[in-house]
Amino acid sequence: MGKYFCEICNFFDDDISKGQYHCHGCGICRTGGADNFFHCDTCGCCYSNVLKDSHRCVERAMHHNCPVCFEYLFDSTKDISVLQCGHTIHLECMNEMRAHHHFSCPVCSRSACDMTDTWRKLDEEVAATPMPEIYLTKMVWILCNDCSATSSVRFHVLGQKCPGCSSYNTRETRAGPALAARSRV
Repeated sequence: MGKYFCEICNFFDDDISKGQYHCHGCGICRTGGADNFFHCDTCGCCYSNVLKDSHRCVERAMHHNCPVCFEYLFDSTKDISVLQCGHTIHLECMNEMRAHHHFSCPVCSRSACDMTDTWRKLDEEVAATPMPEIYLTKMVWILCNDCSATSSVRFHVLGQKCPGCSSYNTRETRAGPALAARSRV
C-alpha cells in the first residue's frame, strides 16, 4: 500500500511530499497540505488560506474550463489564480496574458489586477496629448467594464476614463441609457 492512501477515492501515492489530503466538500483528494487551504462552500472548491477573508465568491467558481487554455480547473494540479472579479484561471495562463499586455478577465472584462498606477500614467499621457480641434467637443457614450456605469465623456484617442471609478477599462457604446430607452418606443 502507498504512503498516502485515501479510502474514499481509493487513491494510493508513495510521494507524500505533495501534501495530499481529502477534501470532503470537493469530494476529491487535493495536494498542497490541508492546513494551507480552506473549502469555500459557496464557490464549491478549495482556496489558499491567503484568500480566506478576501476572495469574491462565485458559485461553482472552478467547475468550468480555464478561459485561456480550456483545461478543466476543478481537478487541475496546476496553480490557480482568483481574479478580483472572482473568476478563476490557471496562474501560468494569467502570467501569459500579462506578458502579452492583457490585464482584464477573459470572462467578464473587469480589470484582473490593481490598475491604479497604470490609470495614473494614462491620465498623464492624456493630459500631454492634445486632441485636434475637430475632436475637442466630441462626446461619446462609454460602458465601464470595472464598475458597469454608463456615461457620456469627452472623446480622447488614448482612451475614455470612467467618471465613476476612474478606470480606463471602458468601451464605447452606441448610445446612453436615455437614448437607448427612447429608441425602443
